[in-house]
Formats: sequence, structure tokens, C-alpha cells
Amino acid sequence: MAVYTGNNSTKILAQSVPNTLPLLPLVSVVVFPYNVASFSVHRKRNINLLNGLPTADSLIAVGIQRDPNRDAIGVLEDLYPIGVSGRLIHKMYLPDGTIQAAVQGLTRVKLKKLQGLDPFIVAEVSPAHQVGSDDESPAMQKKIIQALDKFETLVKLDPNYSNELVNVLKMNIKGPGRFADLLATYMQLPVATKAQILCELDCKKRLELVIQLIEDEIARVAVDREVKQRTQVAIEKSQRDYFLRQQLKAIRTELGDVEGAEAEVERLKQRLAEAKLPEHAHKECLAEIERLNLISEASAEYNVVHTHIDWLLNLPWHKTSKDNLDLKHARKILDEDHFGLDEVKDRIIEFLAVLKLKNEMKGPILCLVGPPGVGKTSLGRSVAGAIGREFQRISLGGLSDDSEIMGHRRTYVGAMPGRIMQALKKCGTANPIIMLDEVDKLGRDMRGDPAAALLEVLDPEQNHAFVDRYIDTPFDLSKVLFICTANMLDTIPGPLRDRMEVIRLSGYTLEEKEQIARTYIIPRQIEQAGLKRGKVKFKHSTIREIVRGYTREAGLRNFERRIAAICRKIATRVAGGEAKADDVITVSTADVSDYLGPRLWLPESATRKPEIGVVNGLAWTSMGGDTLLIESTRYKGKGDIRVTGSLGDVMKESVTTALSWVRSHAAELGVAADDFSKYDVHVHFPEGAVPKDGPSAGVSITTALVSLFTGKPVRGDIAMTGEVTLRGKVLAVGGIKEKVLAAYRSGIKHVLLPKINDKDLRDVPEEARKALKISLTEDVRENLNAAIVGLKLRVEAPAKRKRKTGKGSDDE
Repeated sequence: MAVYTGNNSTKILAQSVPNTLPLLPLVSVVVFPYNVASFSVHRKRNINLLNGLPTADSLIAVGIQRDPNRDAIGVLEDLYPIGVSGRLIHKMYLPDGTIQAAVQGLTRVKLKKLQGLDPFIVAEVSPAHQVGSDDESPAMQKKIIQALDKFETLVKLDPNYSNELVNVLKMNIKGPGRFADLLATYMQLPVATKAQILCELDCKKRLELVIQLIEDEIARVAVDREVKQRTQVAIEKSQRDYFLRQQLKAIRTELGDVEGAEAEVERLKQRLAEAKLPEHAHKECLAEIERLNLISEASAEYNVVHTHIDWLLNLPWHKTSKDNLDLKHARKILDEDHFGLDEVKDRIIEFLAVLKLKNEMKGPILCLVGPPGVGKTSLGRSVAGAIGREFQRISLGGLSDDSEIMGHRRTYVGAMPGRIMQALKKCGTANPIIMLDEVDKLGRDMRGDPAAALLEVLDPEQNHAFVDRYIDTPFDLSKVLFICTANMLDTIPGPLRDRMEVIRLSGYTLEEKEQIARTYIIPRQIEQAGLKRGKVKFKHSTIREIVRGYTREAGLRNFERRIAAICRKIATRVAGGEAKADDVITVSTADVSDYLGPRLWLPESATRKPEIGVVNGLAWTSMGGDTLLIESTRYKGKGDIRVTGSLGDVMKESVTTALSWVRSHAAELGVAADDFSKYDVHVHFPEGAVPKDGPSAGVSITTALVSLFTGKPVRGDIAMTGEVTLRGKVLAVGGIKEKVLAAYRSGIKHVLLPKINDKDLRDVPEEARKALKISLTEDVRENLNAAIVGLKLRVEAPAKRKRKTGKGSDDE
């Protein structure tokens, strides 16, 4: 496109623009007033227009098409609202059928209406009046000079602009609007931007817009120049480094001094010879070293291959730690570090005993399941100390990418081995103890399933040839002793759970917590608070008060926090001069509320008297055992039942079963049959935000409903658990030990359990069994007689089976 300014005759022609003009829509060119533009015409309508003009000096309207990809104009909105009236000053037919035309812009016009589309477009136009075209004020002159200076700067920075343009501009300063049009004509701007300038009728704003565009171009050119300079410097440095390396290589060759990449390859080969890797790993590592020898040190792949070789050489393929097989020593260490947990300790001793007799065995996969704070995680380190093995803990809570277990493929940037191989490298031995903590809290998303990845790791029949994606070579994990921890088994997938030997850990009794506090917790917290050992003493009654009144948990975490809080407050007194460091400070029961505030928990028996329709149930959760209050009420209605408390389907069915038993035994209970149709029943389980499910609340719900309909209260110091059938039989439930301990912690005096769970009472600590009255029931009537004040139902003795002699079958 060629552009240049017009002459004085342009102004004369601009004064006589007709109301209707043939319209030439352009896509890639913007024609400004007082300027000439040359372009190629190839669309059919535009060719018809140029062919239909009677003379070369004919007037036309030139518009700008909004969408450059649109083939033909259909409506006025397809064009920008402002165009230019122009004079066709030249046209030349080309061999390909197109026309090369030159148009001189005259003045801005408004495109008001399209009057015809064929054979070419005809538009109704009117003059577009400009604002401030004759402004020659000093302020405007200053802006014109500013625009000229900035354009001159742009010409100096960008070699695409000719230096002659500045001289042309200096000779054609004829008003702000015309000068802005001339600048826009010369600048290399997008068509849409030039159209925006053309549509601006305020000459001052038009000039300011052009100045801003020049500043933007200057900033862009400056950035481009800086990037090119940096790139050139980087290329020159790379070339310089290459030549220097080649020269250095030649010099070393002449001197017989092998260094650089060749020396590194030789060092790696020496390390490989000393490492004595398994045959398959040796071949893989040697192939990687040979590959490294062919790669330039400047290549990014060099570091990837070198890092892979380092991992292969640093893994403990054959290095193992010697196990301490002294069973008495191991038991002593375990007892010193942890109180109780006999089942776990016995299993570790059994493992050592078999290892001592057989000298070699596959490591077991143990899974410690229990509430928080009972010592599952810390037990792993204690086991490692007792056996004499290295220990590493891997936290799996919230893990949702299987690459964290199986490793990343080396094709990815930042790839690294999985956590299993990382733990082995840190340990430096092939037979460490690796604790997989919180295995029940593994996640799963689009990146994979870590639980599925653990199937190979925790399978003794497969993990002797475990392949990490990064290492890409089988590694023997069969010597590793894996210990997993979890709060509950329900969220662990079945196939993974099947590979583990589950050992359940229950909560501690009051006496056990007291002994643990004196042996472990109190000395540790006194030391951490900066106090002198033996200068702070806790009475027996004080420890019991803290356990009963300020914690309600199966474990010891909150209890230890309370002890730590007391020690810190004592340290504050000592540091503030209220007490001397050598003084013996005894914490009494009366002092506890001063240190910890008011009591948080009161025994249930002390806070609740016998009430109608309210029963203490027993629940078993991932946090251990707990008491579960069940409330019921009735009101005038149509016999509907409503259940609330965030319950699962099984628990809702238990409510339905209990109500069915009560209705079917209304006469026996002394309840009017029409009561069930006259009243609506509402059964509620408090702490509604906590999800609850399971059948073990069946007897508790039945007791609450019988109390509600008979109007007789339920004792507040009694708690029960058990599934109930439509025949009133009490079935077995799980978590007996945890539930009994929860009742013991809550101050319950009497516990009712299913008789079939009699065998589970041996796991209940003797302290709890002595403190509680435990009754075993087979029929729900036994629960009702024991719990509901003033109710006495006849309980039939279970029938005994007698075998007849001779023919026939067994009779009841």
C-alpha cells in the first residue's frame, strides 16, 4: 500500500460530496482523508463497482468491514459507522482478473443506509462533522510537537520505519486532526485500531489516542530489542562454551589427562563395580552409563540420566542391618517405651522368635487399628529400636496420586521415585521398618488410586520384585517390615485389607492413663516446660480429676495437652518470680480448675436423673467407644414416626424394628392399642452433625419407646448395646471393649450387653469389669426390666434341646 498526502484540490472536492455514493468496502486497508492508498480489488461486487464508474475521477465512498473473514456485506452493521469519501485516481487490470486501484481520501462521512447491494453496493452518506479541527491553541501545538517527538523516537528504535517519514511529517502539520490521520497512515497498526482512529471525530481525542498508540509501540519495540539482545548473548555464550570445551578436550587429550565427562563416566563405572548390584540392576545401570557417555554435558537429558544412575547406585540392594534377636531385650525396650499394647508386643516377639530359629523370613504386614492417641504411630519407632532396624514413617493421609507410591516416569519434568524407594534410600538398608501412617485416609482421583498401588507393595508374594516407575528395575521389598496404622477398617478397600494382619488397639482405662501419665507424660512435659525434674508433683486424685473432668477420649492426646498447659502455667509463675525454681510445687485436685478452668465433663449419672423416653446407648467409632444418648417423644397425630440425627439406613431400620416389636407386644406392656394411631413418635439422636449408623442401638431404641408409651422413666446410670429382632432376641454386636470403656469413663454404673458377646469380656480390663455391673441379656425384656423403673415383664427361660433315643428327630 502506498500512502502520501493530498493537495489543495482535495479540500475543494470535499465540499461537494453527494448524498448517495457507490460504496467500496475494504478489509485490509484504511483510507484516511487527505491521503492516498493503493490496494488490490478481487471481490465481485467491488470489481463491478470499479467497472461501472464512468470516469477515473469519479467519487466513491470507502468503508471498513468489521469482520475480515466475511465474504460479502449484507447489512449496514457489517461496516464501521464512519467511512471516507474518496476519488478514484487510478485503476489497472491485472492478468488474474483483479484490479489494482488507488483512491485519494477526501473527507469523513457517516454511512447512513445501504440502498442497494447488486451489482455493487450503494450507500446513503452524510458529512461527518469534526470537533476542533481548526484548534491552533498553544496547548494543541504542544501536543502535536509531543506526537512528532515520540514518532521520531519510534523511527529510531524500529528499523521498519524510514527516517524520511519524520521530514514528511514536519512539512505537513496542518491541524491536530489531519496530523493524527497522517501519523495513523504511516504507523503499522491493525486495521481495527486504524478504524477506531477514523471513527474518532474529536480531533483532540484522536491525537491523544495516536500518541498513546505510539507510546505502546515504543514499549513493544523496546521489549523486542531486549529479548533479541538476551537471545543473542545466550547463543554467543553457548557457542563460546562449546568451542572452549572442544579446546579443553583437545588439550587434555594431548596431556593424557582424562577429565570432564569421560572422567565422570569412569567414576560411575568404578562405583558400579563396588556396589555389587543384582545382575538385572547391574545391566540396567551399565546401559545407562554407556548412554550417558554419548550425551553432551550441555544437554538437559544428561542430568536426567545421571540422576537415574545415582539412584540405582545409592539404593541398598544388598545392605541389611543386623537384627537384635534377644527376645528379653526386645520386650524390655517395648515395655519401657509403651505401656500395655500387649497384643502388638507379643506379635513382634513372635516375629523375632521365628526369625531367630529360621534365620530368614518374609516381613509381616501389620495393621494397627485403633482410636487416635493410643500410641500406634510412636509404636513403630519403638519396634525399630527393639529390633535394631532403621525406621522411616510415610504419611498417607490425603494422598491421591498413585505416583507417590509407584514413582513418576522419567519422561516427566521433575520426575522422582515413589515414597517407598525414597524411604529405602534414606534408611540405607533393605530391611528397615516402614510405617505407612493413616492408611485408612487414602484419597482417589483422576491421577490414580494409591490404595491399588499399595496392593503390590504389601503383598509378600509380589513385593520381592517391586518395580518403581522411576527406577524401572525390580527391587526386593520382602525383607521390609511394614506397619500400617488406621483409625477404622471400613474405609480400607477389601483387597488391601486382606493383605494385612489386623491388630486392634483399644482405649486406656483410668488406671492405665494414670500410670502412663506418671511414667511418661508428666516427666516429658515438665522437661519441655523448662522445669526441674522432681520439683512438680501431681497427686493421684489430680490425675484422675484431669482424666474425668477435662478429657473424654480413648487415647491420651488431649490429656497430654492438659498436663502441658498446667506445666506451662507453673513455668510462667517461676519465670515471673511468683515461685522459686527449687520449690516443690504440688498440683492438687482443687488447683486443677485454677489452671484449666471449669470442669468440662460431668459423669452421666451425676447429671441425669431417670427420664421417660431417654436412654443411654453405647457406640463404637473411629475415635473409640462413646455413649450415645437416645431421646424419644410423642404428640397428637396419625401414628407417624420421625427419626432425626444424621442416621444411616441401617439405624433407621432399627427404629422401625423396635417400634414393630413394641406394637406387637402392646398388651403385654399395658399400652392401649389405639395409642399407636393417635400419636406421632419422634426419635432423636443428639449431635446431629455426626453421622451414625449400625444395628447395635436396637435394644436402646426399644427401651426408649417402651418407656415413652408406658410412661415409666429409664435409669440414668445404665447403658446398653445390642441388635434386636422382631422376636425380641438380642443379637451380638462389635466393639464390646471400646463400648464398656466408654461407659466406664462416662460414670455409668450398669451395662447391659448381648449374652452372645460374653467371650469378648475377656478383652475388657479388669479395672473396668470391677467398677461396672455388667449384665448379659438374650431377650429384650431383660433389658426393659433392668432399665425401666417399675417395669417387670415375664422372661421365658430359653428352651433346652433334648435328643430322643430311637427313631425320630431332635425335639425342643
